[in-house]
Amino acid sequence: MMLHVEYLNEIDESSTDFQELLSNVLQKAAEMEKTGQAEVSITIVSKERIQEINKEYRQKDSVTDVISFAMEEMGEDETEIIGGEETRFLGDIIICLDVAKEQAEEYGHSLEREMGFLAVHGILHLLGYDHMSDEDEKRMFGRQEEILEQYGLKR
Repeated sequence: MMLHVEYLNEIDESSTDFQELLSNVLQKAAEMEKTGQAEVSITIVSKERIQEINKEYRQKDSVTDVISFAMEEMGEDETEIIGGEETRFLGDIIICLDVAKEQAEEYGHSLEREMGFLAVHGILHLLGYDHMSDEDEKRMFGRQEEILEQYGLKR
């Protein structure tokens, strides 16, 4: 197991638990991206919560589907661990379940596919991918498709 996934569902809907799916799809992404020993946290939230987070950290007062917080930069109070297999903490991925449901319906694919897509989108951001330019967007979305395809989450 290369990737440890810390999973938190802030929405009390035990019927929609995506822990296994998201852990496995992120595992596939980590394997394909050769992250080595790594850890990531994924949190499922409501529209209200993701809007608060988006406003607080990105100065955007709107609901969104996924937000990632990369942790690769070491903070001033942290000491680097020397020796042994070091586990990289990649960061946090926050997914809004309600937006994922709306988008799955809009795109005509399963909620599982949409949740997988958003999780992979999130981890690629944590690994330095971006979509600010057309070229970067093509590269990032192309990689997402490859990972989802390899995992077996087809449209």
